[in-house]
Amino acid sequence: MKRDDVSNVNIPAFSGAEILDMTPRIRELANIEYIDFGMIPGPHMTPHKMYELSQIIRRKVQDHGYDGVVVTHGTDSLEETAFLVDLTYNFKKPVIFVGAMRSSSDLGWDGPGNLIDALYTVINDASYNRGVLVVMNGQIHSASQVTKTHTNTLNAFGSPNLGPVGFVDNNKAYFYHDYTRRQYIKVDTIQDKVDLIKCATGMDDEWLRFSIQRGSKGIVIEGMGRGNVPPSMMPGIQYAMEKQIPVVLTSRCLMGRVLDSYGYPGAGKELTKMGVIMADNLQGHKARIKLMVALGRVKKPKDVKAVFEKGYYDG
Repeated sequence: MKRDDVSNVNIPAFSGAEILDMTPRIRELANIEYIDFGMIPGPHMTPHKMYELSQIIRRKVQDHGYDGVVVTHGTDSLEETAFLVDLTYNFKKPVIFVGAMRSSSDLGWDGPGNLIDALYTVINDASYNRGVLVVMNGQIHSASQVTKTHTNTLNAFGSPNLGPVGFVDNNKAYFYHDYTRRQYIKVDTIQDKVDLIKCATGMDDEWLRFSIQRGSKGIVIEGMGRGNVPPSMMPGIQYAMEKQIPVVLTSRCLMGRVLDSYGYPGAGKELTKMGVIMADNLQGHKARIKLMVALGRVKKPKDVKAVFEKGYYDG
């Protein structure tokens, strides 16, 4: 990004070659080839573009012998793309996502530093077998856990439940611990007609019914607390179950996992009895990504439940 002189706002501006040219000594670290996938702002990314990118990465690693891949990405949707790639990528070689919180026109532009850190991470053998990683502000995060926690600070990215798995210091990547719960779902396509509905007090099932009527193939509900919803939403959830539309439940809380530990109307126990799928500690937007990928493999709610609980489908 750079600031446009006329409108005085930040806009996409640089090709892959230009980004490399603006990053001192980066070509000394590795034999680098670049691909211009597109100057796409974060909000302009779509699930199908994300899956297209995942396919390109897989081909480059499997067919072209790349030792690793670094993806520069707009920070608004970086975590979603990284997670979709992680769910559909099953090779040992590392894939690193990186972005910048400041534009090239700002003092303290963090793009080159973050990109250098990503290169030091991708060339480190310790990065193998870790799936997709996100490197920002000197920290290394797992794609499934990282999220953007602030709108504009340099340390905007964090993993609230897990913390960073490592860091980059003095031109070397270090790992504190392994994250072994990474999941792979083998698919040839994804289903992007999945809606996300966030709960708030007093909500009814109007949006659920609207989602079903407009042809949604899956619904993610970002519930309250441990995974509970207002009781007036329950008829709409039941309606989705009758239509064989998978409903996944997560929490609007920043940290923690959902669990069916409450038993009143609208609570988790009632929801799981109906067939609602618990999304563990995934945030709503990431549960939506996972449901899109799962629906590329299976259709029935019980099979989607197996994908969410096991990370794969063996039926």
